[in-house]
Amino acid sequence: MRSRFVFLIPLLIFIASTKAQAQTDTLSLNFQDAEKQFLANNLELLAQKYNIEASKALIVQAKLWDNPTLSTDQNIYDGGSKKFFYHNNNLGLGQVFVQLSQVFTTAGKRGKQVLVAKDNAQVQEAAFNDLMRNLRYNLQLDFSQLANLIDQAKVYQMEISSATNLVSGIQKSFDAGNTSMKDLIRLKALLFGLENDRVENSRQINDLQTELKTLLGAKETTYFTPIISDQQRQSTGLDIPALIEQAKVNRADYLGNKYQLNSATHDLSYQKALAAPDITVGVAYDKNSSYAPNYYGLQIGLPLPSFNRNQGNIKSAEFTLKSQENTVKENELRLKNEVVSAVRQYQLTQELFSTQQATFNEQYDKLFGNMLKSFKERQIGLIEFVDFFDTYKDTKLKILQQGYNLQKAIADLNFATGTTIIKP
Repeated sequence: MRSRFVFLIPLLIFIASTKAQAQTDTLSLNFQDAEKQFLANNLELLAQKYNIEASKALIVQAKLWDNPTLSTDQNIYDGGSKKFFYHNNNLGLGQVFVQLSQVFTTAGKRGKQVLVAKDNAQVQEAAFNDLMRNLRYNLQLDFSQLANLIDQAKVYQMEISSATNLVSGIQKSFDAGNTSMKDLIRLKALLFGLENDRVENSRQINDLQTELKTLLGAKETTYFTPIISDQQRQSTGLDIPALIEQAKVNRADYLGNKYQLNSATHDLSYQKALAAPDITVGVAYDKNSSYAPNYYGLQIGLPLPSFNRNQGNIKSAEFTLKSQENTVKENELRLKNEVVSAVRQYQLTQELFSTQQATFNEQYDKLFGNMLKSFKERQIGLIEFVDFFDTYKDTKLKILQQGYNLQKAIADLNFATGTTIIKP
């Protein structure tokens, strides 16, 4: 009795998960529909968009002039009259000093600062596009793997259904004394293994459902059933040099590094410009403290670059520029290698698919039915049947895995080039 309960545990777990699934909102969609929902609802992308707008606002800030400075000096205590805020209108006594000044930048600092701000905005846009590229890649893998696991669940369901019927029949034969305990336990062990595999399959499906709901911003009760097209399995000619050039135009990580190189170049120019002193121009009015009453003066000031000529910042900007130049070269080399690797992996994976595979699938399913019938009619023994049963399951799962591998190869190729070369 205890052993029967152990066999039933995986089945009860699966039934519970099936009931939970029935309470969800099932949504069938292809990858194009999933991608549209992803672009519209993904919260991580929406958050990154605000970073772009924040960086664009800094361009506006960089264009602004410095504010003029207004300062005043008003006497608050007269030692002679011993009065606070003393002012004698008749004698014109009392002191007031007013100054208005404006800083004028030199060496094109403002324009250079605007260029740096624009470069930083481009870097943020590239970061957004790279985030979208990575999330879209994860979406494509999750989408394909979920479809693969759901197809695997159908294989398990078909085998478990067949094994359950066999166990039921063998149990009756055992009760009648026509079958040995060894054969009955062997079939029950086979069923138990299948049920455990199906429970693990259901767990993986549940994890992927959770990831997809987060990526697509879907309701927590949504249950996705992916639709995978077979159109991409046709032979496709891929020109590697052309794909590399496409990757240079479309890959946001590569473009982001080039924008950072532009920023480093412009920042070096800006740091050199900072070595030139800015000019401060102002006007002043002094009522009584100057050599003459009601004094009006013109003020011109600039710092003398005797000690600080921004040497440290200039040297730092030079090294940053050299570092970024090498980063761009390394990124370009990695881009080329990734494109070549993705193309070759796709070609190798595609070779496994042919029109003969569909025929083999049909023949194999037919053979499974014949073997099941032969076992029931005792034309083949238990060991031979169990071996075929396990081989059939493993082969069907490998065929499904090949389908997922092709989808992953397509995702890798699109990811490496930064654009859709082959539709999922």
